[in-house]
Amino acid sequence: MVRSTGSGMGCPDWPKCFGQWVPPTSVNQLPENYKDEYAAYRDKKNQKFARYLSFIGLNETASKILNDKQILVEADFNATKTWVEYMNRVVGVIIGFLIILLFLASLPLRKTHRTIYLASLATLVLVIIQGWFGSIVVSTNLTAWTITVHMFLALVIVAILVWLNHASGNVTQTAVGGLRPWLLALMVVLLIQTFLGTQVREALDRVSSLFPRDQWITQAGMEFIIHRTFSWLVLGLMVVLALKLRKTTVEKSLIRVPFLLILLSVLTGAGMAYLSVPAFLQPVHLLLAVVTFGWTLQVYLRLNTTRAAVLNT
Repeated sequence: MVRSTGSGMGCPDWPKCFGQWVPPTSVNQLPENYKDEYAAYRDKKNQKFARYLSFIGLNETASKILNDKQILVEADFNATKTWVEYMNRVVGVIIGFLIILLFLASLPLRKTHRTIYLASLATLVLVIIQGWFGSIVVSTNLTAWTITVHMFLALVIVAILVWLNHASGNVTQTAVGGLRPWLLALMVVLLIQTFLGTQVREALDRVSSLFPRDQWITQAGMEFIIHRTFSWLVLGLMVVLALKLRKTTVEKSLIRVPFLLILLSVLTGAGMAYLSVPAFLQPVHLLLAVVTFGWTLQVYLRLNTTRAAVLNT
């Protein structure tokens, strides 16, 4: 929703919003030079981040961040966008607290079920990194590659949480080895398709300020064509899985649900293409992709379980 409403820079600083824990509702609550003040704040943060990038050998990327003057252009205050971004941060904080509680719950298991403990610790570390990297997304003024990294970090967290949910419950599903390579292939293709979707998003960012909304898709170029074509591979893999599942005694809903999710994802993608990229469909399309990935991973774990889970709760 932040992305589709253009609210990414609704709060130019982090973790506060315009220096406040509860953001302003009017530009009158801000100093006259607020744009210069927050541009300088972000410039200082970017210089530090660029040093990190240079340290790990990404000198060209660091140079682009330091030399791109557009990064420091401050947007006009918009109360709606500020509060959309603020609610995104509130949800992020709630997730953070829940993951802290998850980690605390895993502490008694660090000797008896070390894998679960380490996975909980990894989730905590990743959510801290995710929060910090969210601040980088803001300080670099929504630089495209940072948004992509931010999203894929979220997918990694989702994957670990799905595994933890599986490992800490009662699992009675019979192993079905024949579906394993197809499910694995589907997850890989889903990740590739998600990445291709980020390329379409970057293309739309480029053309949105140059063309009217009804021309965005036609001007997006090969990025959109590749993403659209690749969706048929995703759907085809899902059809193969559904046909193979018919020959097993496995609960049919395990595959029917992701099949429905993928079909809805294709339909929302078509809706964006033919309806001039309506803002309300963008978060729905991405949400369907993320849920499909998480559900497919859950199916993969359940259909390849040869014993009860390691922890009964």
